[in-house]
Amino acid sequence: MSNELNDTQFAILDTLYFVESYAHILEDTGIAEAVVRDEIKQMVDKGWIHVYQFDEDEGDFVRTRIYDSDNMHEYHFLASKDGLLKHNGV
Repeated sequence: MSNELNDTQFAILDTLYFVESYAHILEDTGIAEAVVRDEIKQMVDKGWIHVYQFDEDEGDFVRTRIYDSDNMHEYHFLASKDGLLKHNGV
């Protein structure tokens, strides 16, 4: 796995300056779902993206380290500090 961003990863990170739904990422990037899903999984593994779920008790999104990659629509995503640094070419 390379530590350089490809165009798809750049486009995905570009949408994740705030917590966003999977559907928003798909709509905003216009990239095929299978490609987006695979890239998100890789970027989560690299620590460039954090995964969130809405917690009814908290009334807010909470970060989760375990997620079901077959059901990405159930999650929200946010670029990590490392992801933002990559995105900004630092």
